[in-house]
Amino acid sequence: MSDKIKIFTISDHPLSPSGVGSQTKYIIEGMLKTGKYQFVSFGGAIKHHEHKPQRTEEWGEDWIIWPVDGYGGPDMVRGLLHQQKPDILWFMTDPRFWGWLWNMENELRSCVPMVYYHVWDNYPYPQFNRDSYLSNDHIACISKLTHDIVKTVAPEVESSYIPHAVDSDIFTPLDDAERFRYRQQHALHDKFVCFWNNRNARRKQSGSLIWWFKDFLDKVGHDKATLIMHTDVHDEHGQDLEVILKKLGLENGEVLFSRQKVKPEDLAVMYNMADVTINIADAEGFGLATLESLSCETPIMVTMTGGLQDQITDGENWFGVGIEPTSKAIIGSQQVPYIYEDRISKEVFVNGLLKLYEMGPEGRAELGTAGRKFVKKTFNFETYIKKWDDLFQDVHNKKGSWSTRTRPTSYEMRTF
Repeated sequence: MSDKIKIFTISDHPLSPSGVGSQTKYIIEGMLKTGKYQFVSFGGAIKHHEHKPQRTEEWGEDWIIWPVDGYGGPDMVRGLLHQQKPDILWFMTDPRFWGWLWNMENELRSCVPMVYYHVWDNYPYPQFNRDSYLSNDHIACISKLTHDIVKTVAPEVESSYIPHAVDSDIFTPLDDAERFRYRQQHALHDKFVCFWNNRNARRKQSGSLIWWFKDFLDKVGHDKATLIMHTDVHDEHGQDLEVILKKLGLENGEVLFSRQKVKPEDLAVMYNMADVTINIADAEGFGLATLESLSCETPIMVTMTGGLQDQITDGENWFGVGIEPTSKAIIGSQQVPYIYEDRISKEVFVNGLLKLYEMGPEGRAELGTAGRKFVKKTFNFETYIKKWDDLFQDVHNKKGSWSTRTRPTSYEMRTF
């Protein structure tokens, strides 16, 4: 019988390139390196060729990944729980995906504590999330905004602020000669290069980005700048970006598409070739690409929304241009009755780019250097892993599992 703490994780497949998948992998590998943990994972949110359990060469039986459709389901969770007897159930991503899991709360939490790594994009305080929050033993929050929301909506639940981390050894600045060589290879020469690394989806504002970038080009010259977009131009949840280019006449290298999935090392080269990385989403839980960019000493331009606010400034210094929303519309759905959608205007976008363009290479380099120092201080792996290790140890020691399980009840007995 192993004395290691066994954790059952449910998230995007931890070997997939998504932000959720990457962060899950970072947490798991960091814990495994301590020698104190074992993991069994449901790897979801991608299509699988087969559903056989997977093992990595490095970790063997200490980390078993079960490919699942979606994020699994009640019967699959029950089966794994009673077969593997984990000590903690950990899950991550948007709460809209976890209603079915929280509906099993009484059943699951009688055996193991539930730890949720939570993302929420914006205010007003989502009181409709309260029951879901109360269904967890601990909520780790991806941003300061998310943490404030949890503390306000469900102050009874233990919570903590644990932002994402980035590998600064992979996402690292290249020397000037290497940057120049890569830019020359892609015929970028002395152009002002803007980089956008996001899913082509509605809230990411990919169409507005291209439309407004043309207005920027009209001011500085169409031969002076290039926008590189690392995305799926035909994503079913986004716009047909090629049609937009044709409509605007941007078919002479003003906008370039990087369409294929690439290794982190290749992505780091793209950040290094850029003068600025842009994210103007109207809602963004964290925004990992801009953190990776800062780690490569490339400044950022972002909407002041969600977790992006935690990256652009330390409260005193700025590492690029932060754009306050021009409007805050209340939008929603049946699952999310209300939430702010932060929109910026064309004018502030163009002015933000002009500010970065006109400060020149030296000014941008100064922002980038400060940004990397901030990332290494605030979003480093060492702190990230220590916070998760401390949290898992605390939950395991205080909450127990199976025969040692202790948990507060949702009711009380009174005698009259």
